[in-house]
Amino acid sequence: MYFQHADAIRSEFPGLAAAAITTSGITAAPDVTEQVARFTAIANTRLAGGTESDLPEIKAWRQAFSAMGLKPTQYRCASEALLRRLRKEGELPRIHPLIDLCNAVSVAFAIPVAALDLGRISGDLEVRHARGDKSYHTFSGTTENPEPGEVIFADAAGRSHARRWTNRQSGLSAVRPETSRVLIVAEALHESAAENVEALMKTLTEELAAAWAVTPTAAVLNEAAPRFEA
Repeated sequence: MYFQHADAIRSEFPGLAAAAITTSGITAAPDVTEQVARFTAIANTRLAGGTESDLPEIKAWRQAFSAMGLKPTQYRCASEALLRRLRKEGELPRIHPLIDLCNAVSVAFAIPVAALDLGRISGDLEVRHARGDKSYHTFSGTTENPEPGEVIFADAAGRSHARRWTNRQSGLSAVRPETSRVLIVAEALHESAAENVEALMKTLTEELAAAWAVTPTAAVLNEAAPRFEA
């Protein structure tokens, strides 16, 4: 399968920088407590001077959400939601070691990071505008239908694995205890997005290799190389 952004998305958001990582051999066994503490400490240092809304990475996503007709304070990108929770509660929820690691790296870089179970995705995955024909499964087990024009992660079986782009991931392809093969996606829109996304990708691949003894495959996606073969 491949992962890519539709041409229309890249045209509307020319500053988009993205990275994709795949690996097999993921389990729920590793202890990532040290990694989570290290990366959340970086996030806390960045938050010491203000709130998450002051960060350029978050400002860029707020502008993008406004351009999509969404209220930025009602629909937050994933990294903003995590940073807000960290600032208010002092810690992030612990769910699964892979998710915990991705969330910690996400707040350290203030960049949304999605981790998806490839075993629950059918065919190719594309970030594109919804056409009103995709179903979205929530974490509570209900089914929704993204509105036409909404930015989604669409697979070949008529399912959406994210709503409102980086706002809300589907429960269908969420990482779970039995997950083994994953796709991890990081996306950013701020001025230094390309440089920061590449650094995030390198950091996360190194942490994955250390914690799970795996060899991830990763790539930065851009206009010249928009497709990632998983």
